[in-house]
Amino acid sequence: MGDGDELLPQPDIQDIRLEKVLQALGDPVRLQLMAIYAREGEQCDCDPRRFGLQHLHKSTVSHHMKVLREAGVTSTKVVGRNRHVRLRKEELDERFPGLVDTLLAAMDD
Repeated sequence: MGDGDELLPQPDIQDIRLEKVLQALGDPVRLQLMAIYAREGEQCDCDPRRFGLQHLHKSTVSHHMKVLREAGVTSTKVVGRNRHVRLRKEELDERFPGLVDTLLAAMDD
């Protein structure tokens, strides 16, 4: 990370709990966000229109992002006034092998 970049609080890999991950991904909006992060990589724009969520207020989308981060699904880095969010796929694969790929495959059905 560059000078002034800050990683927002998130659980360490060994502290990520399966029930918290599944609870976070039990919401269709958060599941959609996870799929976007998996497909497109790190995102730095939480404009609801960017995610096809124009029916939601920006603060609602931000709340969903926070739930994903607190469950350990994503990582958020503050860069200036922007937030860069990425899926913690490698860490999740290490902790729960195949979980992310299984969820993404199920979404494609």
